[in-house]
Amino acid sequence: MLVYPAVDIAGGRCVRLLQGDPEREKVYYDSPVEAALHWQRLGAEALHVVDLDGALGRAGPGWEVGRPVADVLERTDLPVQVAGGLRSSEAVRQVLRAGAARAVVGTRAVRDPDWAVEVCGDLPGRVVIALDAREGRVAVEGWREVVEQGPVELARRLADGRPAAFLYTDVRRDGMLSRPNFEGVGALLEAVATPVIASGGVATLEDIAALGELGADAVIVGKALYEGRFGLPEALEAAAPFASRLSAAP
Repeated sequence: MLVYPAVDIAGGRCVRLLQGDPEREKVYYDSPVEAALHWQRLGAEALHVVDLDGALGRAGPGWEVGRPVADVLERTDLPVQVAGGLRSSEAVRQVLRAGAARAVVGTRAVRDPDWAVEVCGDLPGRVVIALDAREGRVAVEGWREVVEQGPVELARRLADGRPAAFLYTDVRRDGMLSRPNFEGVGALLEAVATPVIASGGVATLEDIAALGELGADAVIVGKALYEGRFGLPEALEAAAPFASRLSAAP
Protein backbone atom coordinates (compact mmCIF):
# COMPACT_ATOMS: atom_id res chain seq x y z
CA MET A 1 0.00 0.00 0.00
CA LEU A 2 1.33 3.42 -0.93
CA VAL A 3 1.88 6.09 1.72
CA TYR A 4 1.61 9.69 0.53
CA PRO A 5 2.99 12.34 2.89
CA ALA A 6 0.81 15.41 2.45
CA VAL A 7 2.29 18.79 1.59
CA ASP A 8 -0.53 21.31 1.82
CA ILE A 9 0.40 24.78 0.59
CA ALA A 10 -1.22 28.09 1.53
CA GLY A 11 0.33 31.53 1.22
CA GLY A 12 3.57 29.95 0.03
CA ARG A 13 4.01 27.89 3.22
CA CYS A 14 3.46 24.25 4.20
CA VAL A 15 0.45 24.14 6.50
CA ARG A 16 -2.22 21.87 7.89
CA LEU A 17 -5.85 22.89 8.28
CA LEU A 18 -8.36 21.49 10.74
CA GLN A 19 -11.32 20.05 8.81
CA GLY A 20 -10.27 22.11 5.80
CA ASP A 21 -11.00 25.40 7.60
CA PRO A 22 -8.57 28.14 6.42
CA GLU A 23 -9.14 29.98 9.70
CA ARG A 24 -7.68 27.01 11.59
CA GLU A 25 -4.26 26.85 10.02
CA LYS A 26 -0.94 25.73 11.48
CA VAL A 27 2.34 26.38 9.67
CA TYR A 28 4.89 23.57 9.74
CA TYR A 29 7.42 24.76 7.17
CA ASP A 30 7.94 28.21 5.70
CA SER A 31 9.08 26.45 2.52
CA PRO A 32 6.98 23.66 0.96
CA VAL A 33 10.11 22.53 -0.88
CA GLU A 34 11.84 22.01 2.45
CA ALA A 35 8.93 19.83 3.60
CA ALA A 36 8.96 17.84 0.35
CA LEU A 37 12.71 17.26 0.53
CA HIS A 38 12.38 16.19 4.16
CA TRP A 39 9.93 13.43 3.22
CA GLN A 40 12.06 12.48 0.23
CA ARG A 41 15.11 12.02 2.47
CA LEU A 42 13.07 9.79 4.78
CA GLY A 43 12.18 7.43 1.95
CA ALA A 44 8.84 8.66 0.59
CA GLU A 45 7.72 6.92 -2.59
CA ALA A 46 5.46 9.78 -3.68
CA LEU A 47 3.95 13.03 -2.39
CA HIS A 48 0.43 14.41 -2.24
CA VAL A 49 0.61 18.18 -2.77
CA VAL A 50 -2.44 20.39 -2.32
CA ASP A 51 -2.67 23.97 -3.60
CA LEU A 52 -5.06 25.25 -0.92
CA ASP A 53 -5.09 28.74 -2.40
CA GLY A 54 -6.22 27.28 -5.71
CA ALA A 55 -8.85 25.12 -4.03
CA LEU A 56 -10.26 28.14 -2.19
CA GLY A 57 -9.99 30.48 -5.19
CA ARG A 58 -7.63 32.82 -3.33
CA ALA A 59 -4.72 33.04 -5.78
CA GLY A 60 -3.41 32.03 -9.18
CA PRO A 61 -2.45 28.42 -9.86
CA GLY A 62 0.34 27.26 -7.61
CA TRP A 63 1.81 25.12 -10.37
CA GLU A 64 2.68 28.04 -12.66
CA VAL A 65 6.39 28.79 -13.06
CA GLY A 66 7.82 30.37 -9.94
CA ARG A 67 4.87 29.36 -7.78
CA PRO A 68 5.04 26.98 -4.78
CA VAL A 69 3.72 23.78 -6.36
CA ALA A 70 5.93 24.26 -9.40
CA ASP A 71 8.93 24.63 -7.09
CA VAL A 72 8.15 21.30 -5.43
CA LEU A 73 7.75 19.62 -8.82
CA GLU A 74 11.04 21.04 -10.02
CA ARG A 75 13.17 20.33 -6.97
CA THR A 76 12.03 16.88 -5.85
CA ASP A 77 12.72 13.56 -7.54
CA LEU A 78 9.49 11.92 -6.39
CA PRO A 79 6.23 11.36 -8.25
CA VAL A 80 3.88 14.11 -7.09
CA GLN A 81 0.10 13.97 -7.05
CA VAL A 82 -1.30 17.51 -7.25
CA ALA A 83 -4.71 18.68 -6.06
CA GLY A 84 -6.43 22.01 -5.62
CA GLY A 85 -8.44 24.15 -8.01
CA LEU A 86 -8.10 21.96 -11.13
CA ARG A 87 -11.46 22.65 -12.74
CA SER A 88 -10.80 22.55 -16.47
CA SER A 89 -9.23 20.13 -18.92
CA GLU A 90 -6.53 22.66 -19.71
CA ALA A 91 -5.67 23.13 -16.02
CA VAL A 92 -5.31 19.36 -15.65
CA ARG A 93 -3.07 19.16 -18.70
CA GLN A 94 -0.99 22.12 -17.56
CA VAL A 95 -0.26 20.66 -14.14
CA LEU A 96 0.75 17.38 -15.76
CA ARG A 97 2.99 19.24 -18.20
CA ALA A 98 4.53 21.03 -15.21
CA GLY A 99 5.72 17.65 -13.98
CA ALA A 100 2.96 16.20 -11.82
CA ALA A 101 2.59 12.44 -11.97
CA ARG A 102 -1.16 12.72 -11.45
CA ALA A 103 -3.77 15.44 -11.13
CA VAL A 104 -6.64 15.32 -8.66
CA VAL A 105 -10.00 16.76 -9.68
CA GLY A 106 -12.89 17.23 -7.30
CA THR A 107 -15.42 20.04 -7.60
CA ARG A 108 -15.69 20.02 -11.40
CA ALA A 109 -15.87 16.21 -11.47
CA VAL A 110 -18.72 16.18 -8.97
CA ARG A 111 -20.67 18.94 -10.69
CA ASP A 112 -20.00 17.68 -14.22
CA PRO A 113 -19.52 13.89 -14.25
CA ASP A 114 -19.52 13.75 -18.06
CA TRP A 115 -16.50 16.04 -18.10
CA ALA A 116 -14.73 13.87 -15.53
CA VAL A 117 -15.34 10.73 -17.56
CA GLU A 118 -14.01 12.48 -20.66
CA VAL A 119 -10.84 13.87 -19.05
CA CYS A 120 -10.05 10.51 -17.41
CA GLY A 121 -10.46 8.81 -20.78
CA ASP A 122 -8.23 11.34 -22.50
CA LEU A 123 -5.50 10.98 -19.86
CA PRO A 124 -5.51 7.32 -18.78
CA GLY A 125 -3.83 6.66 -15.46
CA ARG A 126 -3.15 10.35 -14.81
CA VAL A 127 -6.35 11.61 -13.16
CA VAL A 128 -7.58 10.92 -9.62
CA ILE A 129 -11.12 11.89 -8.62
CA ALA A 130 -11.59 13.29 -5.12
CA LEU A 131 -14.75 12.36 -3.26
CA ASP A 132 -14.68 14.43 -0.08
CA ALA A 133 -17.40 13.33 2.32
CA ARG A 134 -19.18 15.34 4.97
CA GLU A 135 -21.93 13.55 6.89
CA GLY A 136 -22.64 11.20 4.01
CA ARG A 137 -22.65 13.77 1.22
CA VAL A 138 -19.89 14.99 -1.07
CA ALA A 139 -18.29 18.37 -0.31
CA VAL A 140 -17.07 20.72 -3.06
CA GLU A 141 -15.61 24.22 -3.50
CA GLY A 142 -12.80 23.70 -1.02
CA TRP A 143 -15.20 21.73 1.23
CA ARG A 144 -17.40 24.80 1.76
CA GLU A 145 -20.50 23.36 0.06
CA VAL A 146 -22.11 19.94 -0.16
CA VAL A 147 -24.13 18.32 -2.93
CA GLU A 148 -27.05 15.93 -2.58
CA GLN A 149 -25.17 12.83 -3.74
CA GLY A 150 -23.08 10.59 -1.54
CA PRO A 151 -19.59 9.33 -2.42
CA VAL A 152 -20.67 5.80 -3.34
CA GLU A 153 -23.39 7.05 -5.69
CA LEU A 154 -20.98 9.38 -7.45
CA ALA A 155 -18.19 6.81 -7.58
CA ARG A 156 -20.43 4.33 -9.40
CA ARG A 157 -21.24 7.01 -11.98
CA LEU A 158 -17.65 8.21 -12.37
CA ALA A 159 -16.06 4.77 -12.49
CA ASP A 160 -17.11 4.61 -16.16
CA GLY A 161 -14.26 7.01 -16.91
CA ARG A 162 -11.67 4.62 -15.43
CA PRO A 163 -9.90 7.16 -13.19
CA ALA A 164 -6.52 6.19 -11.81
CA ALA A 165 -8.09 6.17 -8.34
CA PHE A 166 -10.74 7.66 -6.12
CA LEU A 167 -9.46 9.77 -3.24
CA TYR A 168 -11.81 9.47 -0.27
CA THR A 169 -11.50 12.04 2.51
CA ASP A 170 -13.76 12.37 5.52
CA VAL A 171 -13.77 16.15 5.93
CA ARG A 172 -14.79 16.06 9.60
CA ARG A 173 -11.76 13.93 10.45
CA ASP A 174 -9.16 15.71 8.35
CA GLY A 175 -6.42 17.16 10.53
CA MET A 176 -8.17 15.95 13.68
CA LEU A 177 -6.18 12.76 14.40
CA SER A 178 -9.55 11.14 15.12
CA ARG A 179 -9.00 7.90 13.15
CA PRO A 180 -10.14 7.32 9.56
CA ASN A 181 -13.71 6.66 8.50
CA PHE A 182 -13.20 2.95 7.89
CA GLU A 183 -16.87 2.43 7.09
CA GLY A 184 -16.79 5.05 4.35
CA VAL A 185 -13.58 3.70 2.84
CA GLY A 186 -14.94 0.15 2.94
CA ALA A 187 -18.21 1.14 1.27
CA LEU A 188 -16.31 2.75 -1.59
CA LEU A 189 -14.05 -0.29 -2.02
CA GLU A 190 -17.11 -2.53 -2.19
CA ALA A 191 -18.92 -0.29 -4.66
CA VAL A 192 -16.26 0.07 -7.38
CA ALA A 193 -13.27 -1.81 -8.78
CA THR A 194 -11.23 1.41 -9.01
CA PRO A 195 -8.26 1.80 -6.62
CA VAL A 196 -9.05 3.85 -3.50
CA ILE A 197 -6.79 6.31 -1.68
CA ALA A 198 -7.86 6.91 1.92
CA SER A 199 -7.37 10.25 3.67
CA GLY A 200 -8.46 12.00 6.82
CA GLY A 201 -7.98 11.16 10.48
CA VAL A 202 -4.95 8.85 10.38
CA ALA A 203 -3.46 9.00 13.88
CA THR A 204 -1.57 5.75 14.47
CA LEU A 205 0.36 3.04 12.68
CA GLU A 206 -2.55 0.76 13.52
CA ASP A 207 -4.81 3.01 11.44
CA ILE A 208 -2.54 2.47 8.44
CA ALA A 209 -2.53 -1.28 8.92
CA ALA A 210 -6.31 -1.33 9.33
CA LEU A 211 -6.76 0.53 6.04
CA GLY A 212 -4.46 -1.98 4.38
CA GLU A 213 -6.46 -4.88 5.76
CA LEU A 214 -9.62 -3.21 4.49
CA GLY A 215 -8.16 -3.15 0.97
CA ALA A 216 -7.21 0.50 0.52
CA ASP A 217 -4.57 0.98 -2.15
CA ALA A 218 -2.94 4.08 -0.65
CA VAL A 219 -3.17 6.37 2.34
CA ILE A 220 -2.43 10.07 2.69
CA VAL A 221 -0.88 11.03 6.01
CA GLY A 222 -0.48 14.61 7.13
CA LYS A 223 -0.79 15.85 10.68
CA ALA A 224 0.31 12.58 12.32
CA LEU A 225 3.65 12.87 10.52
CA TYR A 226 4.07 16.59 11.13
CA GLU A 227 3.20 16.22 14.82
CA GLY A 228 5.58 13.29 15.27
CA ARG A 229 2.95 10.69 16.17
CA PHE A 230 5.09 8.29 14.15
CA GLY A 231 7.84 8.55 11.56
CA LEU A 232 7.58 8.07 7.83
CA PRO A 233 9.83 4.95 7.84
CA GLU A 234 7.47 3.37 10.38
CA ALA A 235 4.45 4.32 8.28
CA LEU A 236 6.02 2.73 5.21
CA GLU A 237 6.77 -0.40 7.22
CA ALA A 238 3.17 -0.58 8.46
CA ALA A 239 1.88 -0.30 4.87
CA ALA A 240 4.40 -2.71 3.33
CA PRO A 241 2.50 -6.01 3.91
CA PHE A 242 -0.50 -4.84 1.92
CA ALA A 243 -0.85 -4.98 -1.85
CA SER A 244 -1.74 -1.93 -3.93
CA ARG A 245 -3.29 -1.68 -7.37
CA LEU A 246 -1.90 1.85 -7.65
CA SER A 247 1.68 2.60 -8.65
CA ALA A 248 3.48 5.69 -7.36
CA ALA A 249 3.82 6.93 -10.95
CA PRO A 250 1.74 6.06 -14.01
